[in-house]
Amino acid sequence: MGGSYKELRVWQFAMELVFRIYAVTPAFPKQELYGLVSQMQRAAVSIVSNIAEGKGRTSNKEFAHFLSNARGSLHELETQVMVAAHLKYINEEVEKELLDRMADIGRMLTGLMTFAAAQS
Repeated sequence: MGGSYKELRVWQFAMELVFRIYAVTPAFPKQELYGLVSQMQRAAVSIVSNIAEGKGRTSNKEFAHFLSNARGSLHELETQVMVAAHLKYINEEVEKELLDRMADIGRMLTGLMTFAAAQS
């Protein structure tokens, strides 16, 4: 698997998600700065970081492992978005937009994991 992680559509989509999470979280209550805000931002960054780190590894097996980590962070972020919506920190429209984006990223990660595993 040649090329840069920056060429991967899943990494590009996940980067857009990071920027979106950073755009919505400043409106959260100040008491969430070191709680939910921090957790959501870290989980979003973890998704793209794991994709990039995995792409830099020397084997497809390692790449698939880091994609699995990215998927775990994605599920963590999905849960946090649902918590934020339940607490009324984001409205239903934003929740749906974020969850839809994450569903797309999840499908891409699963496909890429399957491909990487088949290549190892």
